Amino acid sequence: MPDSDKIAAATKAQQTAEAVAAALFARDAAAQGLGILLLEVRPGFARMAMTVRPNMLNAHDICHGGFTFALADTTFAYACNNRNHVTVAAGCDIIYPAAGRLGDVLTAVAEERHLRGRSGVYDITVTSQSGEVVALMRGQSRRIEGKNVPDL
Repeated sequence: MPDSDKIAAATKAQQTAEAVAAALFARDAAAQGLGILLLEVRPGFARMAMTVRPNMLNAHDICHGGFTFALADTTFAYACNNRNHVTVAAGCDIIYPAAGRLGDVLTAVAEERHLRGRSGVYDITVTSQSGEVVALMRGQSRRIEGKNVPDL
């Protein structure tokens, strides 16, 4: 493939990723309600952030793991859907090496590791503003019927 065709294909893939992410976010009441922000998207990649609020703390005064999971899972969804195929989580594993604290800005990065046919594998890392790893998640995706945005 000539370089100009590669550039055109990469540009189209990026435009698709951005259009899909914008459409998903407009409909994503959960992400909006949690204050999750979309920071960056590329084909097979997403970066999102969330500030830990008082209503996200558990009885130990640390961020409840469910909220950290929600950030990681949301970021996973944006990474695996941004080629404009409706894709859902088939499963995931998560560990919490550290805890988020009140006021922390948690940033999740989801990166595609493998994509074949209708299945994909993604690694998601959640860090605090100091760079401390708060969660590590591996997600498995499954493409189902439909497009996220028509006519792309």
